[in-house]
Amino acid sequence: MDSIESPIEYQPIPPQEQEVIPRSYIIIGVIVAVILAVLLILGIIWLASTQGPTMEALRDIMIIVLALESCVFGIVLMLLLIMMIRLINMLEFEIKPILEKTNETLGTVRGTTTFVSDHVVGPVTKATSYVTGFRSGLRSLFGDPQRNIPD
Repeated sequence: MDSIESPIEYQPIPPQEQEVIPRSYIIIGVIVAVILAVLLILGIIWLASTQGPTMEALRDIMIIVLALESCVFGIVLMLLLIMMIRLINMLEFEIKPILEKTNETLGTVRGTTTFVSDHVVGPVTKATSYVTGFRSGLRSLFGDPQRNIPD
């Protein structure tokens, strides 16, 4: 039987044809990010020196936002913990028994295969070889019976 070709074959991209970001783009990106960070810090310092009360109000609002964000992260972590516990329970009490039953079934199949091989296939093969040998012996002694029949 020839190999069956699938309609979609996986062909990995050779290393020389993979997309590679040029080093100059990476350096330019890092420089732009550093410049933007410095400008943001300088802008905050300038606003703090000229608009003190507004910056204090903005600071308080940001503290409240961070506190709410911490609460949301806490809830998400609790949900994640509950999901992990459910996954562990499913693995222990549902998947593990299935795997044990499968292993037991494979052992039974292995034993059945060995039994059939020893007690059925072996004797049948031996009997077939004896019959074939006997027929070959008769054919060599008396010739092919179908060719000995006169027309």
